[in-house]
Amino acid sequence: MEVKKISKLSNNRGSGFPLAVAVTLCLVLIFTGISEYFRLMLIAEGVRDALQSAVISTVNDNYDDVYHGVREGYSGGYQPIDSEFEESLDYGDIYDRLDNILGLTDNDEYNSKLTNEGKTEFIVSDLQVEIKNATFAGGDQEKQRFRIDSSILLEVPVSFAGNLLPSMKIRVRTSAGYTPKF
Repeated sequence: MEVKKISKLSNNRGSGFPLAVAVTLCLVLIFTGISEYFRLMLIAEGVRDALQSAVISTVNDNYDDVYHGVREGYSGGYQPIDSEFEESLDYGDIYDRLDNILGLTDNDEYNSKLTNEGKTEFIVSDLQVEIKNATFAGGDQEKQRFRIDSSILLEVPVSFAGNLLPSMKIRVRTSAGYTPKF
Protein backbone atom coordinates (compact mmCIF):
# COMPACT_ATOMS: atom_id res chain seq x y z
CA MET A 1 0.00 0.00 0.00
CA GLU A 2 1.30 3.38 -0.95
CA VAL A 3 0.92 6.44 1.21
CA LYS A 4 0.02 9.52 -0.75
CA LYS A 5 0.70 12.97 0.53
CA ILE A 6 -2.28 15.17 0.64
CA SER A 7 -1.04 18.51 -0.55
CA LYS A 8 -3.82 20.56 1.01
CA LEU A 9 -2.89 19.55 4.57
CA SER A 10 0.81 20.18 4.16
CA ASN A 11 0.35 23.76 2.86
CA ASN A 12 0.82 26.27 5.76
CA ARG A 13 0.58 29.51 3.79
CA GLY A 14 -1.40 32.21 5.66
CA SER A 15 -1.61 30.36 8.97
CA GLY A 16 0.33 33.13 10.79
CA PHE A 17 -2.10 35.86 9.73
CA PRO A 18 -4.60 35.42 12.63
CA LEU A 19 -1.75 35.42 15.13
CA ALA A 20 -0.30 38.63 13.64
CA VAL A 21 -3.71 40.33 13.86
CA ALA A 22 -4.15 39.21 17.49
CA VAL A 23 -0.68 40.46 18.49
CA THR A 24 -1.31 43.80 16.75
CA LEU A 25 -4.65 44.26 18.53
CA CYS A 26 -3.04 43.42 21.90
CA LEU A 27 -0.28 45.97 21.27
CA VAL A 28 -2.84 48.64 20.33
CA LEU A 29 -4.80 47.96 23.54
CA ILE A 30 -1.63 48.12 25.65
CA PHE A 31 -0.54 51.37 23.98
CA THR A 32 -4.02 52.85 24.50
CA GLY A 33 -3.94 51.92 28.20
CA ILE A 34 -0.47 53.40 28.69
CA SER A 35 -1.38 56.63 26.89
CA GLU A 36 -4.57 57.01 29.01
CA TYR A 37 -2.48 56.47 32.17
CA PHE A 38 -0.05 59.20 31.10
CA ARG A 39 -2.96 61.54 30.26
CA LEU A 40 -4.34 61.07 33.78
CA MET A 41 -0.94 61.67 35.38
CA LEU A 42 -0.34 64.83 33.31
CA ILE A 43 -3.72 66.26 34.30
CA ALA A 44 -3.11 65.45 37.98
CA GLU A 45 0.35 67.05 37.92
CA GLY A 46 -0.97 70.14 36.12
CA VAL A 47 -3.75 70.62 38.69
CA ARG A 48 -1.28 70.10 41.53
CA ASP A 49 1.11 72.69 40.08
CA ALA A 50 -1.73 75.18 39.56
CA LEU A 51 -2.97 74.64 43.12
CA GLN A 52 0.58 75.13 44.40
CA SER A 53 0.87 78.37 42.45
CA ALA A 54 -2.48 79.63 43.80
CA VAL A 55 -1.49 78.76 47.37
CA ILE A 56 1.91 80.45 46.99
CA SER A 57 0.10 83.58 45.77
CA THR A 58 -2.06 83.48 48.90
CA VAL A 59 1.04 83.09 51.07
CA ASN A 60 2.53 86.11 49.31
CA ASP A 61 -0.67 88.07 49.96
CA ASN A 62 -0.17 87.41 53.66
CA TYR A 63 3.40 88.71 53.56
CA ASP A 64 2.39 92.30 54.31
CA ASP A 65 0.75 91.29 57.60
CA VAL A 66 3.55 89.03 58.79
CA TYR A 67 5.10 90.22 62.02
CA HIS A 68 8.84 89.98 61.73
CA GLY A 69 10.18 88.94 65.09
CA VAL A 70 13.79 89.16 64.01
CA ARG A 71 15.13 89.23 67.51
CA GLU A 72 13.01 86.29 68.58
CA GLY A 73 13.54 84.39 65.29
CA TYR A 74 9.92 83.76 64.36
CA SER A 75 7.23 85.20 62.13
CA GLY A 76 3.47 84.96 61.87
CA GLY A 77 0.37 86.68 60.60
CA TYR A 78 -0.06 89.30 63.32
CA GLN A 79 -0.79 92.99 63.25
CA PRO A 80 -0.16 95.50 66.02
CA ILE A 81 -3.43 96.82 67.50
CA ASP A 82 -2.99 99.35 70.32
CA SER A 83 -0.50 97.79 72.72
CA GLU A 84 -1.07 94.16 71.63
CA PHE A 85 -0.80 92.01 68.52
CA GLU A 86 -3.85 90.49 66.84
CA GLU A 87 -3.88 87.62 64.36
CA SER A 88 -4.34 88.89 60.80
CA LEU A 89 -4.81 86.37 57.98
CA ASP A 90 -5.73 86.81 54.31
CA TYR A 91 -7.39 83.70 52.85
CA GLY A 92 -7.27 85.02 49.29
CA ASP A 93 -9.36 83.52 46.50
CA ILE A 94 -7.69 80.26 45.53
CA TYR A 95 -10.59 79.12 43.33
CA ASP A 96 -10.39 82.34 41.30
CA ARG A 97 -6.65 81.88 40.83
CA LEU A 98 -7.18 78.25 39.78
CA ASP A 99 -9.80 79.39 37.27
CA ASN A 100 -7.33 81.86 35.77
CA ILE A 101 -4.40 79.44 35.67
CA LEU A 102 -6.26 76.39 34.34
CA GLY A 103 -9.00 78.13 32.33
CA LEU A 104 -11.82 76.56 34.34
CA THR A 105 -15.54 77.12 33.96
CA ASP A 106 -17.19 77.99 37.28
CA ASN A 107 -20.33 75.99 38.12
CA ASP A 108 -22.29 76.10 41.36
CA GLU A 109 -20.83 72.95 42.93
CA TYR A 110 -17.57 72.52 41.04
CA ASN A 111 -15.18 74.05 38.52
CA SER A 112 -14.54 72.18 35.28
CA LYS A 113 -12.21 72.26 32.31
CA LEU A 114 -13.87 71.69 28.95
CA THR A 115 -12.26 70.41 25.76
CA ASN A 116 -12.68 72.13 22.38
CA GLU A 117 -15.55 69.73 21.63
CA GLY A 118 -17.37 70.79 24.82
CA LYS A 119 -16.69 67.56 26.74
CA THR A 120 -15.51 67.66 30.34
CA GLU A 121 -11.76 67.12 30.61
CA PHE A 122 -11.66 67.25 34.43
CA ILE A 123 -13.54 68.61 37.44
CA VAL A 124 -12.11 70.18 40.60
CA SER A 125 -14.20 70.63 43.74
CA ASP A 126 -14.15 70.50 47.54
CA LEU A 127 -11.25 72.89 48.13
CA GLN A 128 -9.98 72.69 51.70
CA VAL A 129 -7.56 75.30 53.02
CA GLU A 130 -5.91 75.29 56.42
CA ILE A 131 -3.79 78.26 57.43
CA LYS A 132 -1.33 77.47 60.18
CA ASN A 133 -0.13 80.69 61.71
CA ALA A 134 3.16 80.76 63.58
CA THR A 135 2.90 81.06 67.32
CA PHE A 136 3.48 84.56 68.58
CA ALA A 137 6.29 83.83 70.99
CA GLY A 138 8.88 81.06 71.26
CA GLY A 139 8.08 77.35 71.32
CA ASP A 140 8.30 74.50 68.88
CA GLN A 141 10.38 75.29 65.76
CA GLU A 142 7.88 73.48 63.47
CA LYS A 143 5.19 75.92 64.58
CA GLN A 144 7.43 78.93 63.92
CA ARG A 145 6.49 79.04 60.27
CA PHE A 146 3.47 80.55 58.54
CA ARG A 147 2.08 77.71 56.38
CA ILE A 148 -0.96 76.97 54.22
CA ASP A 149 -1.99 73.36 53.61
CA SER A 150 -4.61 72.81 50.94
CA SER A 151 -6.28 69.97 49.10
CA ILE A 152 -8.77 69.69 46.28
CA LEU A 153 -10.78 66.81 44.83
CA LEU A 154 -9.86 66.06 41.20
CA GLU A 155 -12.20 63.99 39.03
CA VAL A 156 -11.10 62.95 35.55
CA PRO A 157 -13.32 60.94 33.17
CA VAL A 158 -11.51 57.80 32.02
CA SER A 159 -12.06 56.16 28.65
CA PHE A 160 -10.43 53.01 27.39
CA ALA A 161 -10.93 51.33 24.02
CA GLY A 162 -13.80 53.67 23.23
CA ASN A 163 -15.68 52.92 26.46
CA LEU A 164 -16.28 55.37 29.28
CA LEU A 165 -15.07 53.87 32.57
CA PRO A 166 -15.60 55.14 36.13
CA SER A 167 -13.88 58.47 36.70
CA MET A 168 -10.54 58.74 38.46
CA LYS A 169 -11.09 60.61 41.74
CA ILE A 170 -8.06 61.69 43.76
CA ARG A 171 -7.38 64.28 46.42
CA VAL A 172 -4.53 66.57 45.34
CA ARG A 173 -2.63 68.03 48.30
CA THR A 174 -0.15 70.86 48.45
CA SER A 175 1.56 73.01 51.04
CA ALA A 176 3.35 76.34 50.97
CA GLY A 177 4.82 78.47 53.70
CA TYR A 178 6.66 81.60 54.59
CA THR A 179 9.83 81.63 56.61
CA PRO A 180 11.67 84.93 57.04
CA LYS A 181 15.22 84.92 55.72
CA PHE A 182 16.48 87.64 58.03
